[in-house]
Amino acid sequence: MEDIRIYCENVNSYERVALGTTLQQLADRLCPSGTEACVPVLAALVDNKLKALDYKIINPHNVRFIGYDHPDGRRTYIRSLCFVLQKVVREMFPEKVLVIDYSLPSGLYCEIREALPMDDGRPSVYFVTDDEVAEIASAMRKVIAEDRPFGKTMMSLDECCRIFEKQHQTEKVDLMKTIGRFNYNVYTLDGYVDTFYGPLIPSTGMLSTFELIGFNDGFILQYPMDGDPGKVLPMKRQSKLATALKEHSDWCSIMGVRGVGKLNKAVLSGKVIDLINLSEALHERKYAEIADQIYARRGSVKIVFIAGPSSSGKTSTSKRLALQCRILGMNPRVIELDNYFVEREKTPRDENGEYDFEALGAMDLDLLGRQLNDLLEGKEVEIPRFDFKEGRKYFEGNMMQLHEKDILIMEGIHALNPAMIPGVDPSKVFRVYASALTSLSIDENNNISTSDNRMLRRMIRDNRTRGVIPEETIMRWQSVRRGENRNIFPFQENADAIFNSAHIFELPVLKYYAEPLLRRISPSSPAYAEASRMLKFLDYIVALSPAEIAAIPPTSILREFIAGQTL
Repeated sequence: MEDIRIYCENVNSYERVALGTTLQQLADRLCPSGTEACVPVLAALVDNKLKALDYKIINPHNVRFIGYDHPDGRRTYIRSLCFVLQKVVREMFPEKVLVIDYSLPSGLYCEIREALPMDDGRPSVYFVTDDEVAEIASAMRKVIAEDRPFGKTMMSLDECCRIFEKQHQTEKVDLMKTIGRFNYNVYTLDGYVDTFYGPLIPSTGMLSTFELIGFNDGFILQYPMDGDPGKVLPMKRQSKLATALKEHSDWCSIMGVRGVGKLNKAVLSGKVIDLINLSEALHERKYAEIADQIYARRGSVKIVFIAGPSSSGKTSTSKRLALQCRILGMNPRVIELDNYFVEREKTPRDENGEYDFEALGAMDLDLLGRQLNDLLEGKEVEIPRFDFKEGRKYFEGNMMQLHEKDILIMEGIHALNPAMIPGVDPSKVFRVYASALTSLSIDENNNISTSDNRMLRRMIRDNRTRGVIPEETIMRWQSVRRGENRNIFPFQENADAIFNSAHIFELPVLKYYAEPLLRRISPSSPAYAEASRMLKFLDYIVALSPAEIAAIPPTSILREFIAGQTL
């Protein structure tokens, strides 16, 4: 039989391999230890689709080996690390269940829980001591040092359900039953079975970089830094963000929808409209609570700043918050921070020589600070209008003056950064951080990325309102994320209040709109690997019907993305 011809992007050459050669064998041959282009190899993109290194080559392919410097390489590492953690916890606490709950800036927040929840539906959490955290970490290092192989096999639905029920992973059982497949691929490690929605690395020996650190009732699993895989993420105790995520997690549990499986059940049984109404009511309550906090400080606060990452619903948040302030007798006035850009020729440039419109230096801070102080002193100011086409400000007689009941509401990416208004009295300012902080999980050991949630929102909105094709959204997303890491996330804890714009029912909505868009992306596109990953993720979710989507109120934050908003 003739050899198969493979093109390897890492070494920019065509190679011939025998039928059935694994990617690991090809990597060992083309990218041996010490080869800068390929080390360390964690997985591969085969014709732009992510594959584990045990994948056997039986047809001609385009192959690109990836490491921790690639987003899919990082996910492969983290999934594998989570399996080692799951195995160790099951051995130490066989009658309990490990839940990898949500992502924090320092890593993944995990809790060990009792098999049965409390009477009110909230999880019954087992408080892990520092000694127990250290013992778990030590056991993980032993498994890693022994370089044990991960396996993969196929099991029937009944076999899977029996295993996962015994392991107290009821969310995983619910998910499998609602997906409705006859058989499932599962991963194994020393006889332990679990599911991960993406490939793992070949063996545990490559997982040496991690830390466990106690946090709240559980602990944080710290994995390697992006850009420096030899070091773990730095520990940042962002208590406000953690509290918001914990609150959403507990609320999901109280509603009986901790994972996608329970959400699918609600959709399939026709009960999702109840979830829509409950989730919208929760948002309304949160808007009112934040407005109450502002009202309580009405003697000093005259400016409300709202910031958040892309597609977090900042525009809807500002409008809904303004309505709640009006109910309390305040008179919201809106100033768009986008009108305070510096002239185009003064805009700073990034490392590639392109204009960096997200840099703090792209804003006319002197004018902004001067006008805000004048407004606070009761003076009348002329608000500029920035012409983005011409790249300069114009003053066209738009005058503003703050009266007793007036309050300014301003939204922008730098709104939580004190350096934006260094000369303004901080006691006059109330800051709100808005983001889609979903704590809904796929199952007990597979959390849902808030970044993925926001990317789907942006893809749908930008395609609908700006004609941006899904491929462009995907290709720009890493740049968007870098800007958020630089300009927004470091200042989250400066917020006086956090508004969580995530809805418990939104993934079935986003699937309805996003799935057709993602399927348009060609296999030859550089965005295809990410589109395939998102489609695989959405495949676990049951979409809402048009009639159910119609039940979403016109004031909902989701209407900002799917259309039909009346704010």
